Amino acid sequence: MPQIPTITLNNGVDIPQLGFGVWQVEPDEVVGVVSAAFEAGYRHIDTAAGYENEEGVGEAIASSGIDRDDIFVTTKLDNDAHGYDATLAAFDGNLERLSLDRVDLYLIHWPLPARDLYIDSWRAFEKTYADGRARSIGVSNFQPTHLRRLISETTVVPAVNQIEVHPSLTQTDVRAVNAELGIATEAWTPLGNGDFEATTVTAIADRVGKSPAQVVLRWHLQLGNIVFPKSVTPARIKENADLFDFELTDADMASIGALDAGNRTGPDPDRFSGA
Repeated sequence: MPQIPTITLNNGVDIPQLGFGVWQVEPDEVVGVVSAAFEAGYRHIDTAAGYENEEGVGEAIASSGIDRDDIFVTTKLDNDAHGYDATLAAFDGNLERLSLDRVDLYLIHWPLPARDLYIDSWRAFEKTYADGRARSIGVSNFQPTHLRRLISETTVVPAVNQIEVHPSLTQTDVRAVNAELGIATEAWTPLGNGDFEATTVTAIADRVGKSPAQVVLRWHLQLGNIVFPKSVTPARIKENADLFDFELTDADMASIGALDAGNRTGPDPDRFSGA
């Protein structure tokens, strides 16, 4: 079993730096996939209302035999549930589908600035945090302008900002603002759209005796990102957790970072409407 390091969030809660993501995992597959992740040593599971597989994640947790306190569970607010009352009702739905009485991290999935309701939603998040039903609260896909406004108008600083990060979209500016504000960066789509196939990455992989995907995931870890690769293949799930017996050099880190081309695989957070 890998010894996965933890990062201490700004509220003192420890989060495993390597987690397992279930985006685009079909509901009828997710129980087996998450169970395979547990067998491979993962203890951090990242899901969302919008993934439509929270029930299966909850079933896998319940049948795992692992102490609940040893599993870090993240889920996210549905995009159609922004606003104070709607967010509180949506959170109840998250917990019900997961069959849990609390989550370890609850995120606003997208800021949806055209709707201008994320401040109201965050105030509802603050209530779930104060009530102890969310051990930590954070945001996802927030730009610096969204973060600064949120902090200026509310009380609790987000524990994390989950953003798209991979070698062709390093988001150096957003990560720097996260660090300035004491917010941990989580990276979604960490392998990008084939970033691990880049010659720069494959050359490093050949030298260190690891797969290109492992090299990219190691790059994330050494940047300080919290990262959660996704796979439905047990061998790949296990391989993606085998990241702690090698290190990249400063030159390796720089050469991978130099692949940045500003290429998003997902929507622009300033324009995304949730539709």
